[in-house]
Amino acid sequence: MKTPLFHRLTRPFFMVFGLFYSLTAHAQLQVGQTAPSFALYDQHQHLQKLDDYRGQWVVLYFYPKDDTPGCTAEACSFRDNINKLIAKQAVILGVSVDNTDDHKTFAAKYNLPFSLLADPEGKVAKQYDALLDLKVLRFAKRHSFIIDPQGRIVRIYRSVDPQRHVAEILKDLEDLQQKTE
Repeated sequence: MKTPLFHRLTRPFFMVFGLFYSLTAHAQLQVGQTAPSFALYDQHQHLQKLDDYRGQWVVLYFYPKDDTPGCTAEACSFRDNINKLIAKQAVILGVSVDNTDDHKTFAAKYNLPFSLLADPEGKVAKQYDALLDLKVLRFAKRHSFIIDPQGRIVRIYRSVDPQRHVAEILKDLEDLQQKTE
């Protein structure tokens, strides 16, 4: 039986894509690794460094775009649960490739009480394997990380439901903190 023309023409692309994916899949961060350090400006033009949060639990979440439905739902869920997160001694840091002005507008519109970090070149998102760069379109993937007080990645979320994510993080923080007591 003869292979259809579409399959013959696209097969090399998918073979190369599969090879690329398998090579990058091994480069992903793993639980237990030290979180890559960074220094990014937030919506208030303050330089935020991961190293400044040593000794604290950090929830680092990457999201595609300010003021879009899924990103707004996720950010507002963090906002609505901020007291529970603070009670868990967690600091929330949101990161996207949007600029600080966009972050300022987004944070003000939804009264977000945590820092939104601007990564316009996508360097930090790339360090965390959270950058989708199609050359004509670049954005952060919806990935999150819990970083322990020693600066190690203790949870990685690669598949995030914006509606349920914060509840999952709260539960995992509780479990992780009980293990370290």
